[in-house]
Amino acid sequence: MLFKDLENINSNIAAELSKHNINEMTDVQAKTYKHIYNNKDLIVCSGTGTGKTLAYLCPIISRLSDTTKNIQAIILVPNGELASQINKQLEDIFSYDNCPYSSMFVTGEGNINRQLEALKHKPAILVGTPARVYQLINIKKLKVHEVKTIVLDEADKLLGKTYIEHVYSIRKSLMKYTQVLLFSASIDKKTRKEANSLTYKAIDININAIKNSESIIPSSIKHNYVITDRRERIETLRKLVKAVKPVKCIIFINTKYDLEEALQKLQYHNYNVGCISGNQDAMSKRNTLNNFKSGKLQLLLATDIAARGLQIDNIDVVINVNLPEEPKEYIHRAGRCGRNGNKGLVLSIITENELNKIKKYQKDFHINMLQKKLYQGRLVAK
Repeated sequence: MLFKDLENINSNIAAELSKHNINEMTDVQAKTYKHIYNNKDLIVCSGTGTGKTLAYLCPIISRLSDTTKNIQAIILVPNGELASQINKQLEDIFSYDNCPYSSMFVTGEGNINRQLEALKHKPAILVGTPARVYQLINIKKLKVHEVKTIVLDEADKLLGKTYIEHVYSIRKSLMKYTQVLLFSASIDKKTRKEANSLTYKAIDININAIKNSESIIPSSIKHNYVITDRRERIETLRKLVKAVKPVKCIIFINTKYDLEEALQKLQYHNYNVGCISGNQDAMSKRNTLNNFKSGKLQLLLATDIAARGLQIDNIDVVINVNLPEEPKEYIHRAGRCGRNGNKGLVLSIITENELNKIKKYQKDFHINMLQKKLYQGRLVAK
């Protein structure tokens, strides 16, 4: 189905999407639009790269009223990079002539005084991280009595222990019948329990779900692993990069020590490499991501902050120097490559003691993970 053929869509939205060669709706967009437009609560599980952001943005924008100057929708996200990315999409959509709407994003990393000043411009949609959004509500600088919809993007992360208290506090500050939309690539039993307590008669939508699994990894992605000694992880990483010759590669590392060691080693071997982690300032992260997106950087070292919702095209390889601490994070890491039907490769560097985790991933996520080895500079079958 085409966006322009939707009965209730704002025609300006369809025109702006068409300028970016977005015409046909994806599954998740087609199956959620009517429900969102009709003010239903939703719990949506759909794989990475399936168009979840536009799935909620289009109907929300089509429902905006131009008779109020207060915020009408809040989109909660777990990190500043995703907030900035979604706000950029909104700015693109709102770029048509005489558009009466605007948006902004707020995060804890940003200057609160500048954010307060920006709020005076009366955005229709606010994107932000839970702690900062709640802070603005709590100091009575953010009027939320006309908020019609709240979205939890990466809902499984937002309903985890780091964010859940602020999420509930924000929900309590909104009107009783505010629409609640939850979107994620993975929804486990704990997340579903919390989601049910936040929503009213929510409609469950599971796109391409595998039986007995609520996690989705595109079939275009292959999964390999190599076994090495723990002390050889970083050297194995260098050899893997040399062997597979990725065009654009994200490398996930769990610890600051390993991240710094990997950065130094790869720079020494003349790779164009950058890194992002939780303790960087927002500007530094944004510059690094922009350089990676533009192709100035071939390799991006990252903690799991980069696995959540970031839309970076043409990533062909993901390397896990360490397996994620939470199994479901494997889904989000893997989803950075193989987007929009393109082929992708996920390489995991493990020790003998982690083979049980590989078996669990294969069972839980219905994927085939093949063991490989490095031989004479090539990655070959074991």
